[in-house]
Amino acid sequence: MLRGIDPVLSPDLSHALRAMGHGDKAGIRYFDTAPHYGRVLSAGTQQAEADGFIDPLPNDARYDYSGEGIRAFFAQSCERLGRGEIDIVFVHDLGVYTHGVKGASHRKDFLDSGYYAQCELKREGRVKAIGLGVNEAQICLDVMDHGALDVIFLAGRLTLLDRSADEVLAPRCIAKWTSSVLGGIFNSGILATGTTPGATYDYAPASKAVMTQVDSLGAKARSCNMSLPKAAIQFAQTHPAAASVLMGMANPSSLRRNLDLAQRPVPSDFSKVFQ
Repeated sequence: MLRGIDPVLSPDLSHALRAMGHGDKAGIRYFDTAPHYGRVLSAGTQQAEADGFIDPLPNDARYDYSGEGIRAFFAQSCERLGRGEIDIVFVHDLGVYTHGVKGASHRKDFLDSGYYAQCELKREGRVKAIGLGVNEAQICLDVMDHGALDVIFLAGRLTLLDRSADEVLAPRCIAKWTSSVLGGIFNSGILATGTTPGATYDYAPASKAVMTQVDSLGAKARSCNMSLPKAAIQFAQTHPAAASVLMGMANPSSLRRNLDLAQRPVPSDFSKVFQ
């Protein structure tokens, strides 16, 4: 259930390593990483910031969803990880949420050859499962129309606050035996902090409408004698489409807090209150 380490919140690499060690001791066996996360470099005392990362490596993000690109990036990831095979390979950020008008051409590249490169890696035994890691539901449906996926890592679209994937994507994943890994379950912060000054939704200041909606969710949580973060975690854990819940945690204390919330008893009327 540990997604990895948020480099914005964990400029000290030792904090990240301790969090991973604590997760291992707690029985967590699923860790998520990606080249984009790896732009961070925390050595030294001088810190610069770029693309939301502290002390990033001097690399630019380059998106290539073609078969050739998928194989090249896979080889690079194996080299960085020191492994010859990987459990799950997600193709990240395919779609308009990240790429806007360029999303259509990236989608074409992936459907023309990138998807088949993923499938070949699986047939070769280099990966055990293939999928998408995205922040939107529609691109998942588009790819599922094209071919099967083992797993979808969906961030922020199947949460207590944003249920946009609930109507079509979640039932389809269940019907097709496509596992759903739910990330971004606090919607970038507001379901963890509540409607405090500076609260964020989708990595931007929360709108008045979102603040009102979160206040309502907070009131429902209090009626169940639970905190809003606990309600957010419980919603994700108990969703029928969820195979796993991934949370980015920067240090052991954050990990311990979230594990404690995940393991607390849940009121019997939770599903009814938050239906």
